[in-house]
Amino acid sequence: MRVNKLVPLVLLIFLAAAVPGALAQEKAAATYGAGPHKFALATGSPGELGLIKVLADAFTPRTQTSLEWIKAGSGASLKLLKDKQVDMIMVHAPASEKQAVQDGWATKRTLIGSNEFYLVGPAADPAKISQAQSVADAYARIAQSQAKFFSRGDNSGTHKKEMEVWKKAGINPQGPWYIVTKDFMTATLQRADKEQGYFMTDSSTWVAEKKNLPHLKILFRGDKFLINTYHALCQPQGVTPGASWAAQFIDFVASDAGQQLIRDYGRDQYGDGLYNDAAYAKKYDD
Repeated sequence: MRVNKLVPLVLLIFLAAAVPGALAQEKAAATYGAGPHKFALATGSPGELGLIKVLADAFTPRTQTSLEWIKAGSGASLKLLKDKQVDMIMVHAPASEKQAVQDGWATKRTLIGSNEFYLVGPAADPAKISQAQSVADAYARIAQSQAKFFSRGDNSGTHKKEMEVWKKAGINPQGPWYIVTKDFMTATLQRADKEQGYFMTDSSTWVAEKKNLPHLKILFRGDKFLINTYHALCQPQGVTPGASWAAQFIDFVASDAGQQLIRDYGRDQYGDGLYNDAAYAKKYDD
């Protein structure tokens, strides 16, 4: 009897190890489409804000696929791809993306669009960042005043960009004024609003959430360093069961039809599009 009880558990562990990406379904925040051909995508903001659903709804019916969205920041998404837990990712971490392609565990790196970062904070602007000449100057003013600054601290694309700015400013942020949340964009924005602190948010999330953030306003924007390009990457052919479908989805997102969906997304609801297309993003791509 004891052996018989162990057999299903052993079989489950074997199947999970034998099929790359088999565990990704446990982490799925949503599934779009009902086709028999499944593939998994990890991303943060585009999934949170509904863009992935719009793209998937246009792609999955004609390809008889189903897309599982795994909610993860750029750093976590890259790790999921490396560990073969997903078939593709959409991220904004250019240096890490290029290294992944160079190392051979990611392919088909494709520019799909962009947004930008804003520095938001309380209207009183205690650090006077609205008078800053650059984003590095804005960060230096925050550190000097020791005004509350919220960091995601999660190795996401936003966190990586933040750390690059601190480096440009020649500052190692630490102290009670520097608050690490280990949370996603929207949750950290909400905390900054509640506690009257500064935060660097992507423009897409700001457009979608600003009505719920009465105590925050945009205080600094426009530095070229804050333009945030998104790329899609997928597994090399045959590495995971859904790799070929992921590659086709990337082609669709980069097509005229996919790019039109990206340009228009959010305009009806918010008055502005949440993302810029790849043609615009190309001006800032590195």
